[in-house]
Amino acid sequence: MATDGAVMFTDEELSEIAGLKRGEGYIEVTCGCTSRRYGDAVGRLRVFASGDLEISCDCTPGCQEGKLTPAEFEKHSGRETPRRWKSSVWIIAKGVKVSLLKTPLLRYHNQAFGSGNGPHKGHKSRLAHRDEFIRCTRCSKERRFRLRTKEECRAHHDALANRHWECSDMPFERVSCEDDEERASRKNYRGCGRSPLCGGCTACVCFGCELCRFADCPCRVCVDFMLNA
Repeated sequence: MATDGAVMFTDEELSEIAGLKRGEGYIEVTCGCTSRRYGDAVGRLRVFASGDLEISCDCTPGCQEGKLTPAEFEKHSGRETPRRWKSSVWIIAKGVKVSLLKTPLLRYHNQAFGSGNGPHKGHKSRLAHRDEFIRCTRCSKERRFRLRTKEECRAHHDALANRHWECSDMPFERVSCEDDEERASRKNYRGCGRSPLCGGCTACVCFGCELCRFADCPCRVCVDFMLNA
């Protein structure tokens, strides 16, 4: 599978898509979802070679929703008939709105979560990890860790090993104990590609793979994985 945003899709496939940016292992495009009541909610969709999709919402200046799955973004937009995000979330191609379903952007997502690679695939082929939470030892608030890249998995792994972990130790973003904790309803969304409210399935719960285990880590789970891999 392609691992660089420059080669995930051909130039011809992407030539007419608005807001295109390429990164290491992903591409990013302008996207949106339309509600009859609230109008267009606009965001930035990242398509990863792993099959993951994430949207940064720009529906209002300073929107605090953070990273959303397409299903979460569809619900957040206020669309009247949710749960059809492949059709309702759109990108702009050739100056018009086109549903994701009619673009090549779901290629890697469908490969990762299609019926042929479903819940019976081996642990080494897992392509997704659901978000996890760690509680601050100082303020007792839970903070979300996204596990989409090896760097994010390592940050979570090291935080788990830190018995005195605090909000100020949060990687990738600045968080303090004074910041509000996520709403309980928001915590139900853990980033599973199969269901927004998944309580844990074979697509998003991993018990060890090359993404979340590390050869240079001396902890027992990493050592055992490397010996058995």
